[in-house]
Amino acid sequence: MRKIYLYCLALMSLTSVSAQETVSYKEKKPYKNWVNMAPKLGDSFFTTPEATRIGDNVLLYQQTTGGWPKNIYIPAELTPKECKDVFASKNDVNESTIDNNATSTEIRYLSRLYQATNIEKYKDAALEGIRYLLKAQYPNGGWPQFWPRSTGYYTHITYNDNAMVNVMELLREVYEKKAPYTFIPDSICDRARIAFNKGIECILKTQVMQNGKPTVWCAQHDEHTLAPAKARAYELPSLSGAESDNIVQLLMSLPNPSPEIITCIKNAIEWFKTSKIEGLKREYFTNAEGKKDYRMIPCTDCEPLWARFYTLEDNRPFFSDRDGVKKFSLSEIGHERRTGYSWYNNAGLSLLKKYEKWKKRY
Repeated sequence: MRKIYLYCLALMSLTSVSAQETVSYKEKKPYKNWVNMAPKLGDSFFTTPEATRIGDNVLLYQQTTGGWPKNIYIPAELTPKECKDVFASKNDVNESTIDNNATSTEIRYLSRLYQATNIEKYKDAALEGIRYLLKAQYPNGGWPQFWPRSTGYYTHITYNDNAMVNVMELLREVYEKKAPYTFIPDSICDRARIAFNKGIECILKTQVMQNGKPTVWCAQHDEHTLAPAKARAYELPSLSGAESDNIVQLLMSLPNPSPEIITCIKNAIEWFKTSKIEGLKREYFTNAEGKKDYRMIPCTDCEPLWARFYTLEDNRPFFSDRDGVKKFSLSEIGHERRTGYSWYNNAGLSLLKKYEKWKKRY
């Protein structure tokens, strides 16, 4: 215990470039501040004492699996008690995840920090993180949201919030030895390439058929049958306009795509074209309880939207509250879920533009 205590004190004693410059890193904030901030840090930052202070926090939060838990603002300064609590949770393997940009964010941060400092412990931890991703992959090529959890929807192949796509994009950078992954051993690069290709095979196999026609993907698929699967109560089996967007973009980024991949992309794009919702836009207002709210209203000359979920049977946009009951009007959903979830998006617009450029090459 004394060893842990001294380690915590060491973490706290590291000084920053200046209090004014780094106070925003040290205060506790929502986890999204970390996953949004970390990729945007300039190379010069990683040569500062503050970068190594945060790096040691990243090491502290890494679990014995090699992965990281989610929803944590890692840069926050920790008290000795908090530090010991984090250290004690390292063996809680059920918390290791790829959800909400966890694990991929930390691997990239440590890799950049190693490149700037040549401190071996950061390289070793980054390599363990990559090995975690490789171990977590199913034989069919999919990745679960959490690993090694053995029960619950966490075991489904997870496209939700781009979890699997994020992993695959990181592994591609690894095996291509793009910065900051130039230090990765060839043996791990070879494994990363194999894992990426298996992930592509899984994507092709999970493209949902609707009335005999290939469409897009569900936010999560059963890891055994590959069928669309349920997650949280309001995340029912469906066709997902949000997650499918980034899957198609990943497929379009592949050099020399096979005829199977080209056909998969064309079918998905056809779904996006036929599933766009026109003549509808958000109108924000303050409701009777003084809360910010919105409703969908008719419009002219407005951009098309896509729903988060479409029915598997007849491609109707639908919504669901925490009771898990399927509704076909957003107004039927309670305020908490209506405003706390992304039910509509316009990402398909960018996708269709990118497709027009892509199809000229293939």
